[in-house]
Amino acid sequence: MIVALNGSVKDASEAVISVYDHGFLYGIGLFETFRTYKGKPYLLDRHLSRLHSGCEQLGITYRADLDGITALVRELLAANGLEDGYVRLTVSAGEGELGLPAGDYEQPSELLLVKALPAVSEAAHLRGKELRLLRTLRNTPEGETRFKSLQYMNNIIAKRELLASGASPGAEGVMLSRDGWLTEGIVSNLFFVQAGVVYTPSIATGILPGITRAKVLELARETGYETKEGLYSWERLLESDEIWLTNSIQELVPVTSLTDMDGRSTAIGPSEAGPITKRLLSLYRETTKYKEQL
Repeated sequence: MIVALNGSVKDASEAVISVYDHGFLYGIGLFETFRTYKGKPYLLDRHLSRLHSGCEQLGITYRADLDGITALVRELLAANGLEDGYVRLTVSAGEGELGLPAGDYEQPSELLLVKALPAVSEAAHLRGKELRLLRTLRNTPEGETRFKSLQYMNNIIAKRELLASGASPGAEGVMLSRDGWLTEGIVSNLFFVQAGVVYTPSIATGILPGITRAKVLELARETGYETKEGLYSWERLLESDEIWLTNSIQELVPVTSLTDMDGRSTAIGPSEAGPITKRLLSLYRETTKYKEQL
């Protein structure tokens, strides 16, 4: 695999980061995941804006050039024999002494990785997936809002619970806050529809302010749907007409089955993506110049 470390393209075996990097020692670092369409990163300006804001709060001196990252992504895709790909941009704090920092991090490490996008059957995609309620609670965010940080243990514990639960292949897990409100999936933000209104948990629940989440909210409002962000319970979710999940790699993913902590399942909709889900997915893909018809 060919990667880019601090702007230098090289084989992964040659990419070296110091054992004194505070990303490794203390988890001080951030990352963004996004995908390309026809070789071009989608919504990269928004991903970089979120990344820059987080770095500023953490005292990491880092500013990425949009055109430079775009060119580097294209170079990596070509070097790895890919037309399009799943991209991860990581900024680690950089080398420091043992102990918590006394000042800002002036020399962070920038790592860019690409891999093939997951193979997806469009028919299977529209049939939807299972969403399972987890016992693992969403931890509180690191700051005022959640960073997309290298501290990912809460998500990993949640994924281990999901894998041990007997969930169907490809299922996603959803976590509650300590106050019992719906938050987000392990790798996704959550949406649901009731009586034509589009709902999603508030950022105040401690969820990641997802880039795709924000784009879908914009598209819903522009299309004339009423949208609401608030505090919602699992019981409220069970009454939904439609449910979908969002992330930057998988776009909008319909949910057609809910499973509670005791393994009881509830069907949502007619065992396929609902009309609002389909419409917003189509509009989302139009913004990416995705040509395949639903």
